[in-house]
Amino acid sequence: MEILVCLKQVPDTEADIRPTSDMAAIDYAGVKFIVNVYDEYAVEEALRLKEKVGGKVTIVCLGPDRAVEAIRTALAMGADEAVHLNDPALLEGDAYTTALALAKVIQGMAYDVIFCGKQAIDDDLAQVPSILGEMLGIPTVTNVQKFELVGDKKAKVHRQVEGGLDVIELQLPAIFTATKGLNEPRYPSLPGIMKAKKKPLKALSLSDLGLSEDQVGSKGALMKVVKYSLPPMRQAGKIVDGETPEEKAAKLVKLLREEAKVI
Repeated sequence: MEILVCLKQVPDTEADIRPTSDMAAIDYAGVKFIVNVYDEYAVEEALRLKEKVGGKVTIVCLGPDRAVEAIRTALAMGADEAVHLNDPALLEGDAYTTALALAKVIQGMAYDVIFCGKQAIDDDLAQVPSILGEMLGIPTVTNVQKFELVGDKKAKVHRQVEGGLDVIELQLPAIFTATKGLNEPRYPSLPGIMKAKKKPLKALSLSDLGLSEDQVGSKGALMKVVKYSLPPMRQAGKIVDGETPEEKAAKLVKLLREEAKVI
């Protein structure tokens, strides 16, 4: 079975993210980058599927030179090979241009199942997988918490919805977006890390995709971010002290009435 995983490298969740001085972009100086958290679930599910039925897991990633580190992490987990879309013209786009570039390379590949994370934790748009499915002409099921293969050409999945789960059975090929609860991603082993250095990693540029600069990246984007800013500083909170709960409650009520003026 041919299994693809779309992967993105994102800033570490603990990184201090700040805009540039002109607020036109994010200042990534000194920021540590990691594999997108939800993409880790996607990689793990792809590996589990391969272990059950055999086949090959291929990572597809769009990003700058530094994204190779995230790709190698996925290869160290057990993926077989990778394709890296690496061209300055492809960067700083939106969900549409990202999906377009991914679709162009995936159209030339064999695939039965495509796993993606449900969203990237840097922009939280959660749009690329659905746009990609539309461009490839295959179904997309989002927020998957359980994946089962039914025979060779069908999948049965549990999809997280508000207040419950949808159980969906559909024909392959299809795209599935992974969310928390689908699995527990494995850690790359030392032998896996060593093997990852020798696994195939094919780099593609814009010219390999058959697209023009006007179609991708910032030039082709349908959505443009005009400004980045930090949230406003909050006022410091107050600690209500007192010897007894009753005394604290009385002081709290007084503050709410006289200062906050909410009662």
